[in-house]
Amino acid sequence: MSTFRDQVVWITGASSGIGEALAHAFAREGSRLVLSARRETELQRVAQELALPADRIRIVVMDMSQPDTFTACVQDVIQTFGRIDVLVQNAGISQRSLALESSIDVDRRLMEVNYFGVVALTKAVLPTLLAQKSGLIVPISSIAGYVATPMRTSYAASKFAIRGFFDSLRAEVWREGLWVTIICPGYIKTAISLNALNGRGEANNRMDENQARGIPADVCAKRILKALRSRKREVYIGGLKEVAGAYLKRYAPGLLWLMIRNYKIYS
Repeated sequence: MSTFRDQVVWITGASSGIGEALAHAFAREGSRLVLSARRETELQRVAQELALPADRIRIVVMDMSQPDTFTACVQDVIQTFGRIDVLVQNAGISQRSLALESSIDVDRRLMEVNYFGVVALTKAVLPTLLAQKSGLIVPISSIAGYVATPMRTSYAASKFAIRGFFDSLRAEVWREGLWVTIICPGYIKTAISLNALNGRGEANNRMDENQARGIPADVCAKRILKALRSRKREVYIGGLKEVAGAYLKRYAPGLLWLMIRNYKIYS
């Protein structure tokens, strides 16, 4: 029997990329799904492709930069399914700009979406999970939460912050039957670099070479589910180069620095 059969799985950022791939992966497991993102039309498209019965899927449109709406979103999910078993915090935005050329508004937006929004939704869901005495929280951090490269200053900062918050949260709640598995993807073949913010806060509209050569999103989703079944605390998912970078950060930071300082910077 599937580990996630009939469990209520809430995925943010479910309209594309890793989130969409996870929706398909959990659907195959027999889960009941809550799909969230800003773009309702894209969520509807994903829901139609999943072809689940209406009583096994719910669309909850939400913007991670609007935490005042989260309580109502949680109530919607509870009224629909009565519980939340897995919360996958996948929604986020990346960056492609030098620190000197990035407005402080860009820095703030990255932190609001990638960190404060994730924390706020977690806090909105926590009372339900604690009352159930069960629940799995799955924040999507990044290899950039270990290896900070040029043109990712605030993005890397937000992902470092995610790791710190959820490592601490895990230590607070594990005795209550809750668990936290932090996912750190490397280069996954998605539109993340196209949608990344430049220094003016506009879409980058450029596919990175590394991103284009990344592992497929469905492969990433399968590895995420494997990590969740194994109750991992944290897992790196990506190609050899970026995963090796995370290990070098831990065991040979000086060598990693020699590599990063020669990182190719696109203007």
